[in-house]
Amino acid sequence: MHHILVPIGSTESARNTLQFAIDFAAEIQAKIFVFRAYSSFSKAGTMINIDSIIERETNLYIKTLLNTVDTKDVEIKMISAKGNVVESVLSIDEEIGIDLIILGAKSNSIRQEIFLGKTAGSLVKRTELPMLTVPDGYKFVPIKSILMAFKSGIVKKRASLKPLQFIVENFKAKVDILLVKTPNYTEEDMQLDKAVDKLKSSLTITENATTFQGVLEHINSFNPGLLCVFRRKRGFFMKLWEKSTILKSEFYTNVPLLIIKGK
Repeated sequence: MHHILVPIGSTESARNTLQFAIDFAAEIQAKIFVFRAYSSFSKAGTMINIDSIIERETNLYIKTLLNTVDTKDVEIKMISAKGNVVESVLSIDEEIGIDLIILGAKSNSIRQEIFLGKTAGSLVKRTELPMLTVPDGYKFVPIKSILMAFKSGIVKKRASLKPLQFIVENFKAKVDILLVKTPNYTEEDMQLDKAVDKLKSSLTITENATTFQGVLEHINSFNPGLLCVFRRKRGFFMKLWEKSTILKSEFYTNVPLLIIKGK
């Protein structure tokens, strides 16, 4: 894991998210790319290069934010891009290769009931990139325990496990598996993929209507430092992934959430 992208908005939590990302990168000797998208509107009859002005202001915002955090000798690059956030992120990934996106769980919205805002939700929905969402105000601590929750042990895309495997190896973390037996499960769902089985420190099988309900029932007993879920059609959020925002009433966690593609 070499390249970590940190999209930042204009929220008060941007500094906390960036500091978490830097602390995380310092532990694994990764490089940080701080990214902020901007848009501009052309004004008829003007000779002023508005895009140039907004790009300069965007870079100034990033520099100002960087001056408020402890960079810990981590290599940090700034990226500002005009246009759609998702399209910009995909372009950045194509150019430099993104191993992980770290971003705040809280959106720019003043609506406190939102867990993942439109930007984070869109990145989850429309990219294949692994994401680590950070709760508002959460401070980095080395990850010692991980709760991995799903309702099917089938993993057709083993490369999706690489971020989790990397974290386990580098932090010497234990992985507790929570396999949720939902009403329409199959016997195949109950069989763990060999790569997942190799990661596990413990296995708990529970019966719940949804994977989310299984997590709610058991997360406090595990007290993990990280929650890991798949984004797949039959996975954790299922219907939630169809939207660009996720409300706290639909899902909320007070620990970082690692979202990996498990198609």
